Amino acid sequence: MAQRPSVKGVADVVALIDGLGKITGRAQVIWFLVFGGLFLDAYSNAALSAGLGPMTSQMELTSTQVSILTATAPALAIIFNPVGGWLATRIGRVPPLLIAKVFAIAGALLAAFAGDFTVVWLGRVLVGVAYGIDFAVAMALLAEYTPAKLGGRLNLWQAVWYVATTSNLALALLFFNLDVGADIWRWSVGSAAVVAAVLLVGQWLMLRESPTWLASKGRLDEAVVNLEKIYRIEAVAGKPDEATRAATEAPAIGFRQAGLLFKGEYLPRTILSSVISLGQSMQYFAVGWYLPLISLTIFGESFEKATIGSMVFNAFGIAGGLLSAYFGRRLGLRLSSAAGFAGVFVALLAMGLTFEKVPTAVAFLLPVLFILCHSAGPGANGKSIAALSYSSDVRALGTGVTGMVGSFGSVVGLYVFPQIKDSLGLADTFLALSVVPLLGLITCLAIKWDPTKAASPDEVAGQDRATGAAQAGPSESAQSLTAR
Repeated sequence: MAQRPSVKGVADVVALIDGLGKITGRAQVIWFLVFGGLFLDAYSNAALSAGLGPMTSQMELTSTQVSILTATAPALAIIFNPVGGWLATRIGRVPPLLIAKVFAIAGALLAAFAGDFTVVWLGRVLVGVAYGIDFAVAMALLAEYTPAKLGGRLNLWQAVWYVATTSNLALALLFFNLDVGADIWRWSVGSAAVVAAVLLVGQWLMLRESPTWLASKGRLDEAVVNLEKIYRIEAVAGKPDEATRAATEAPAIGFRQAGLLFKGEYLPRTILSSVISLGQSMQYFAVGWYLPLISLTIFGESFEKATIGSMVFNAFGIAGGLLSAYFGRRLGLRLSSAAGFAGVFVALLAMGLTFEKVPTAVAFLLPVLFILCHSAGPGANGKSIAALSYSSDVRALGTGVTGMVGSFGSVVGLYVFPQIKDSLGLADTFLALSVVPLLGLITCLAIKWDPTKAASPDEVAGQDRATGAAQAGPSESAQSLTAR
C-alpha cells in the first residue's frame, strides 16, 4: 500500500491539486456549482435590462431614475467586492457565497413585488450586495479548486455570463408571448429568485471549504479531510512547516494590508488585472448592455426583434467565452487580452465610421466582432488573471479589489454611454469609446506578467515564507507575512 502524502502547509495542498490531470466526480459538481453563482450574477443583471422598457412605462420612471436603477448593482459592487474578499480571507470562501444567495433572493423578490421606484431600488441594492460578494469570492475559490494546468477553465465564466443573459432574454420573450403585459419585468426579475434559491440549496449541500484556505490558517486536519471529500486525494496532516506557522501567527490579512497588492512583485500584477477589468467592464456595459438599443436601430422598432437580435449577439458572446479558455491556454491571459482589446478597438472604430451608412448585414457583423473579441479576450481575463496572480493569503482580497475597479468601470459605462449618446449621437459615441480598448491594449503590451506562464504564486510565497522564517528569530517570524 502506497504511503499517503503528508500535508504540512499550503504548498503541499497546491502541489496535490496541481498534480491532478482533470477534475472529475464531486469536484466537477462543486466546480460548476460555484460557477452557478456567476450565472446568477449575470442573470440578475439581464433581468433588469430585458424588462427595463416595460418597467419604465408602467412606473413612469424618469431618465434619472432609470440611470439610478441600472447603475445601483455595479455601484454597490464597488463596495462589496472588497468586502467579499475580506470576508473570504477571514471566515472562509464558502460562507460568503451562501450569504450572497440570501441577499440575491431577497433583492429579486423585493423588486418583483415592488409598487414604486423606491422599493425596486432597494431590491437592486440587495442584488448589488450579492453581486459584489459573490463575484469576488467565487473567482478566488475557483482558482483554488482548479489544477494549474487547467487554469484556463476559469475563463469559461464569460461563456456562463452570456448563457445567463441569453436565458433571461429568452424567458422575457416567452413572458411577452404569454401576454403578461407591462408586468413582464416582474416575471423577469422575480425568476432570478428561483435561480438563487436553487443555487443556495445546492451550494449548501455540496460545497466544501477550500483546502488551500484551510491550510493557510493552519487547519491541516480539515484540509486533508476536504482533499479527500472533494478530489478523493488521500493524505495525512503532518507537522506544520515554518511557512505555515509563520502565516498562522501573523495578523489576519484585511483592508489594512491591501497595500500589499501595490508593492513589490504584486504591483504590476495588480495594475494589469485592474486595467483589464476596468477596460472590459467599461466597454461591455457601455455597448453590450445596450445591445437591445443597437438591435432596435438595426432590425426595427419591435420588442421581439430587439430581444431576438440581442439573443443572437449574445450567442456570439457564448462562442467567444468558450474560445477564451483555448486562447488563454495557447497565448496566455495577457496576450489574449491584448488581442481582444485590439479587435474591440477596430470594431468600435468601424461602428463609429460606418453607422447607418452600410447594409444591414455589415451593421450586424460589426457588433458581432465586438462581442467575439471582447468575450474571447479581456471580458474573460479581467477576472481570471486576478484570481491566478496572488497567493492564497491575499487572493480573495486581490480579486475583491480588482472586482471593485471593474465595478467602477461598469458604473462609468452605464452612465457615460447614454450621456455621450445624447450629446454626440451613437456613431460618435462608438468613436469616443474606442479609447478604452486602446488603453487596455497598451497596458497589456507594456506589462509582461502572465500567471499561466509563471510558477504558482502559492508555491513561490511558501518558499519565501519558509526562507524568511528560517532566517528570522521566533519573535520575528510572526511578522514575516505582513513584511512581504
